[in-house]
Amino acid sequence: MFPLYWPLLKPAQPLEILAHRIMWSLVAVLAILAVRRHWGWLRTLTLKQAGLLALAATVISVNWGTYIYGVNSGHTIETALGYFITPLINVMFGVLLFRERMRPAQWTAIGLGALAVVVLTADYGRPPWIALTLAASFGTYSLVKKYVSMPSAESLTVETTVLFVPALIFAISLQAGGTASFGHHGAGHVLLLAAAGVITAVPLMLFNAAAIRIPMSTMGMLQYLAPVLQFLIGLLVLREPMPASRWIGFVLVWAALLVFTTDGLRTARRNRLRLPVLPVPAQPVRETT
Repeated sequence: MFPLYWPLLKPAQPLEILAHRIMWSLVAVLAILAVRRHWGWLRTLTLKQAGLLALAATVISVNWGTYIYGVNSGHTIETALGYFITPLINVMFGVLLFRERMRPAQWTAIGLGALAVVVLTADYGRPPWIALTLAASFGTYSLVKKYVSMPSAESLTVETTVLFVPALIFAISLQAGGTASFGHHGAGHVLLLAAAGVITAVPLMLFNAAAIRIPMSTMGMLQYLAPVLQFLIGLLVLREPMPASRWIGFVLVWAALLVFTTDGLRTARRNRLRLPVLPVPAQPVRETT
């Protein structure tokens, strides 16, 4: 539902919205941790984890800022495209960074995705930079978070702490220069900007709770729901244009995801069937009298 929320924050510009999203997200997660009285993790936070989370913070700020700009500039459908192609970007990271070998179906999916980018470049008259930036930044963020291995509330606390001071300085500079919207468009506008922290933190908490309760294959399928809903909002609610050439590009992306997902499910099923069945230890027989 984010594509319906960020336009409510106008006339705030994307960078001002981003600054307030960062600051109020920190307030939200600190409140959550305070209610849970969960502070012991601070003693176990290592320097390596802090460094990786600082990198993650930088990357996610690029992602958040690009997404807000895309939605508020009338490119919601292109932002949805970014999250559709993120799984393909993750596969490319695996090949480039970890020398993973791709299966033929994965190569087919990557080829379809690349063809889709070419088609959409011709349609837009430019490369789909918003989509590519979102996919690359979120793929990088996920990669870094994989190494950190920390629950979402704790990691988001560190990330927003790293970003808080720059965001605060930027917000103050806007106020000093007379270009800030915060505090100048009524109490409702102030509340909407502050609520950006809650609507950022709560979905992350829910995602983390779901990730440990349902199978990863199901989680992977469910993650396609967000870009599908964003696409439908852009198409049906915001009435963004979708010429035939753009439809062709999206159909190619969806075909790539179908190939990619089907191959992943088949491979997971094949690997499960190959797992050895361990014998059940015999229970000792107790003599009865």
